Amino acid sequence: MQSIKGNRLVFGGFFALGGAIAGMVLNTVAQSVPQPGLTITPTGTNQVLIIITNGVSYANYEIFRTPLLGNSVYQWTLHIEGALGQTNFIADKGMMLTGFFKAGVGSDWDGDGIPNNVDANPSDAAVGALTITIDTPANGTVFN
Repeated sequence: MQSIKGNRLVFGGFFALGGAIAGMVLNTVAQSVPQPGLTITPTGTNQVLIIITNGVSYANYEIFRTPLLGNSVYQWTLHIEGALGQTNFIADKGMMLTGFFKAGVGSDWDGDGIPNNVDANPSDAAVGALTITIDTPANGTVFN
């Protein structure tokens, strides 16, 4: 199933956002990387092919997903982390019947050398890696 509804492209219940939102570049450091555009095509009953249409070989892209837009309960979450130059992604639909995808550039948005998944604030180079220190109770304490 493929159709266009407003500014979103609908494929079998999954959506690639149209316009600037779909290609939102989350990295202000990577100004030389163009905003990624997306196409999405069903590949079977439980997967879709996501292609970054204007990808460059010197960037890595991340695919984010949310089941609903504008809902504070459902935030954008990292769905696929791509390798350098990767522009084609196979995404599992999972249990959701609908979903929205967007692409971000890079896995270190603020350029501080700390990957986004362990960075306490991925958009602020002054904030380093997220660390958690438990001072009490003592190591080895068992909770019931």
